[in-house]
Amino acid sequence: MLYRRFGKTNLRLSVFSLGTMRYLACVENVWQTLQQAIALGINHIETARGYGKSEEYLGEALAAGLPIHRTSLHITTKIPPTADADTMRRYIDESLERLKLDYVDCLGIHGLNTWGHLDWVKAKHGCMQAVQEAVADGRVRHVGFSSHGSLEVIQAAIDTDLFEFVNLHYYYFFQRNAAAIQQAAEKDMGVFIISPADKGGRLYTPSQKLKELCHPFSPLEFNYRFLLTNPLITTLSVGPANPDELIEPLRVANKNQELTPEEMKVFERLENHQTSALGLDKCSQCYACLPCPENIHIPEVLRLRNLAVAYDMTDFGQYRYRMFENAGHWFPGMKATRCTECGDCLPRCPEKLDIPTLLQDTHQRLNGPSSRRLWE
Repeated sequence: MLYRRFGKTNLRLSVFSLGTMRYLACVENVWQTLQQAIALGINHIETARGYGKSEEYLGEALAAGLPIHRTSLHITTKIPPTADADTMRRYIDESLERLKLDYVDCLGIHGLNTWGHLDWVKAKHGCMQAVQEAVADGRVRHVGFSSHGSLEVIQAAIDTDLFEFVNLHYYYFFQRNAAAIQQAAEKDMGVFIISPADKGGRLYTPSQKLKELCHPFSPLEFNYRFLLTNPLITTLSVGPANPDELIEPLRVANKNQELTPEEMKVFERLENHQTSALGLDKCSQCYACLPCPENIHIPEVLRLRNLAVAYDMTDFGQYRYRMFENAGHWFPGMKATRCTECGDCLPRCPEKLDIPTLLQDTHQRLNGPSSRRLWE
């Protein structure tokens, strides 16, 4: 296992962190998964107030005893932003009680997704007052934030200089937040990549087409290597449902070298295939089409179409598309059928795409039963 400095926190974190959103079956499963993770070299565990019974189960497992000293095991929990300090004080107390800990190494403001959330964070007597009190009395060692919001919100949050690390989405198949990673690095912030296997494309169940294009590597391995060769990234989340699901991801946990010529050929193959498969319908993800009068997240809708058409990633596309209108600020935007063909986006598209037609095509490909976030 490789370890990297987590920005100005100066913590040395394993390049894979144990995410605890999926291993909620029982305390025994949590304990076994923790044991396996530690045996494989993971020294960073991430949970959250909003992950069902995750904090409670993790606390029980920690209390049962683990083959590692507490000072060598770094614990992060995440708490949503609040409009007032008193609510945040209560939330911090409750998380520490459930975790059975005197302190957490890192506290993340969970889901700093909107401009309104950012206003709460910046307010003089808002949630950060309580967080700073917890830092002062030693119950919290380091403070960061996670975001599923727009690049602009993420960059504005980084610019507050209130945070030591950031958790965000960034993968081979979604590189929109590259500028935020660069900005965070310039401020010496640690960078934690959220859910690269699942949100990165459901790469644990890849399509046959994607497998062929990534050969001789697995798509999951390829995405991990894409991320780990970026020196600005500290650690990647791995969220197993049981101990066995840790084995495959961690096969690349000690590979620190630059991308090999063979790996570079996979990049070229993927890009060439996408260009060929999509032709003149390829969305370049420039975001010039926004804002949409009907609040359709046009670039994200068309990104999912790109992946479905080019790489047969229909299962992933359906999983994400069905969250529109069902996940609030965690995955904002209306479904493509809300398009009124007003034409507002058309003159702003540098590729001159027929956006209304492509939106309709995406809906037909990807719509189905509604989806919500995993812990819901």
